[in-house]
Amino acid sequence: MSVDFKSAKGIFLQIAENICHQILEGRLKIGNKIPSVRELAAEFEVNRNTVLRTYALLDESGVFENRRGIGFFVSEKAVEIIRKREKEAFFRDDLPEFIQKIRVLQLNETDLAPLITIIKNNQLYENK
Repeated sequence: MSVDFKSAKGIFLQIAENICHQILEGRLKIGNKIPSVRELAAEFEVNRNTVLRTYALLDESGVFENRRGIGFFVSEKAVEIIRKREKEAFFRDDLPEFIQKIRVLQLNETDLAPLITIIKNNQLYENK
């Protein structure tokens, strides 16, 4: 895992996105204990306060569950919360750009048919 220190996006947000992607990919599962602030700070080579800010954000959003004295855990609703947020971002940010690209390239139904077939056959993601 790494962060881009030159990015306009805050480091704590990059770390949060990284953790959320691990949850969506199943590398961090519901109920799993999250590494300690100290461990994650060392892994990302960032200040512990940066990781604390990340953990506070994920705790407030419901992705994490803080068990006092024990640590942070992936919450029961983490996947649902992350997917909802990612879908909203997709429709707000990515899809309009995709549609604009279709217009600029003057793609038609024939050009997009393979993509539509993939979507209809539910082949965009693996069945787990």
